[in-house]
Amino acid sequence: MAGGCYTLAYQPVRFQATDLGSYLLQLPDRTLLAATSQGVGGVAEPSPAADWRVDRVGRGRFTFTLADGRAMRRTAEGLVIGPATAFVLRRTTGCSTFPEVETNVSGRPFGGVSPWQEVRGYADPHLHGQTHEFLGGKVICSPPFHRYGVASALVDCDDHRVADGRGAALEDVLAGKTPGSGHDPVGWPSFSYWPNPHSLTHQQAYWKWLERAWRGGLRIHTSLLTENHVLCTLYPLKKNSCDDRDAVRLQARRMREMERYIDAQYGGPGRGWFRIVTDPFQARRVINAGKLAVVMGMETSVPLGCNVVAGVPTCTERQMLAELDEMKRLGVSQMELTNKFDNAFTGVAGDEGATGNLTNVGNFVSTGSFLRMKQCDPGLPEGTHDREQTPNLGSLSPSKQVPDQDAIFGAIMGLFGATVQPAPLYPAGPHCNQRGLTPLGERLLSAMIDRNILFDPDHMSVAGRNAALDYLEAQQRAGRTPGVVSSHSWSTPDAYPRIYALGGFVAPYAGDSTGFLEKWRTHLGWADRRYYFGFGYGSDMNGFGAQGDPRGADAPSPVTYPFRGLGGVTVAQQRSGQHTYDINRDGVAHYGMYPDWIEDVRRLAGADGSAFMTDMARGAEAFLQTWERAYGVAPDSCRNAELRLPVGSFERAASRGITARALMERVGQPWQRLGRTFTYCAKKPGKKRTLVRVELTRGGRVAAVRK
Repeated sequence: MAGGCYTLAYQPVRFQATDLGSYLLQLPDRTLLAATSQGVGGVAEPSPAADWRVDRVGRGRFTFTLADGRAMRRTAEGLVIGPATAFVLRRTTGCSTFPEVETNVSGRPFGGVSPWQEVRGYADPHLHGQTHEFLGGKVICSPPFHRYGVASALVDCDDHRVADGRGAALEDVLAGKTPGSGHDPVGWPSFSYWPNPHSLTHQQAYWKWLERAWRGGLRIHTSLLTENHVLCTLYPLKKNSCDDRDAVRLQARRMREMERYIDAQYGGPGRGWFRIVTDPFQARRVINAGKLAVVMGMETSVPLGCNVVAGVPTCTERQMLAELDEMKRLGVSQMELTNKFDNAFTGVAGDEGATGNLTNVGNFVSTGSFLRMKQCDPGLPEGTHDREQTPNLGSLSPSKQVPDQDAIFGAIMGLFGATVQPAPLYPAGPHCNQRGLTPLGERLLSAMIDRNILFDPDHMSVAGRNAALDYLEAQQRAGRTPGVVSSHSWSTPDAYPRIYALGGFVAPYAGDSTGFLEKWRTHLGWADRRYYFGFGYGSDMNGFGAQGDPRGADAPSPVTYPFRGLGGVTVAQQRSGQHTYDINRDGVAHYGMYPDWIEDVRRLAGADGSAFMTDMARGAEAFLQTWERAYGVAPDSCRNAELRLPVGSFERAASRGITARALMERVGQPWQRLGRTFTYCAKKPGKKRTLVRVELTRGGRVAAVRK
């Protein structure tokens, strides 16, 4: 019934889903049928008294009940509350439109011919979909969905609405404005101030904006569950626990609720385009069905409850493994070992400048120690160092440049942080944190391999990351298969070739379009030819990372609307209420602008535009292949000659009737996956290689092997 127009009690009524099986019933004058003191009548605002559960009680017959058990009844005098009446519903016309953000992308989202073939689409392994519950749940002002729609979701924080936004001190500092300058707090429908690329306390990944990105080509993203217990404790407004584990559980539950809500909008369980996936095989099926595969990840400073205080871990290995198993059961498939502070697993890279001073104080609050920064070994390659530390504590001032990433940490410490002793005087840089990967951290990496969890080395100290990559390389040589994803440019240049050599996936921080184009060109020189290459972007949206600024309407080669997006869809300017967005003027104001941002990079690339788009479109497939290898599937035998089997051995392994997954577990990843045909390379006497094609049935089982 979702979005349907039906005759109810002799008038056309729009059924607006609030959950699976429950609806707001909107009348032609846009009021909502609700239980009132006079019976059942039209009201202006949604509430539990207007939120009806609909149950089918016979062919074409339905009852309407509220959560408190009251039911709708039809009498000669009209609609009243009483014993439920079964209503007959018939489709009709003349319903009013329920207000909502538009996607403005036309054309059917593309999928695959078969569930097992190679996918096409963009990949973003670093998005924060549920950080409205982060830092106690009072920092990001609105949720990514609300059962009563956009008018209830996209509203400003309570403290922002005081005095026209002049009480929003954190927003002002993050946006680089003079504290107390204020902003227009009205969101829907005017959006005169927010969202914008630097308004980091406002929701930027509302579900309809995310839908636009999916319709424009996004096919897989990781939504990271996150918390920072120090900042949460310091921030004066909160409604949630500051324990990292509680926050992760809550945000995971919100992700499931969002999936359910989107299902409700599209007509039932499993019908929505937002699908949480827990392995690459499931993700491939989802993407080839034309939907968005959503990976659950984790980015916290104290993962699994394993802090270090005065040098002593706060967890045992047994406790760590129990927590990891719980995360796996929740659906976590990608994980960083740290975010902002040292912990029981590793040292952290730190931040630089004024923000670095303040997060160093946070490290002291969390662990009882400041960062152990020393001058790096002069033998390290250029750029191989942690973030530069300055000798004196300072506060993040609007007069200073706002950091591109993670500005929230310095801002909260500067505004609300407790006074502690000054940080130590560090020697001249470049600086390297002396805390690296611990034995418990190495044990965690091993356990992540066993559980097929993708490891993200971002935010680790150089010493910690190098030790982690050393360990994973040794494990790879021993026949184990780690999965590595660097999701948002918090590694160092020396690490990227090693990540690619491990069969890993890299997605640099998106940022501005000009800078991202240069990142793509640089990474082409680091890629490993033994593995399928595709490129992703790490948006860090809702993670307090500033988004890409506009190049300006007068910049060379601006985006012109409408343009053709991935798969042939038509992308027009995005409309949210009364605001029409333009990438040339607004930049990446919200997540729905990422198809426009990719088009902007394509235009900047000039003659390289086609190659850039090819690599971006291959991003989802490259991510899936990295994830498959984390499940023990060997790389393809065409790019890796040492993995080729003799033809006879291959034919015996690819026995008729086994599943596509079992086939890959036996003979590795295909070189090509077109429709229901997998292509491999095998050894044949007298030839360097011969191509072998495996035909699959419609059910995904081996039907034939052809040389």
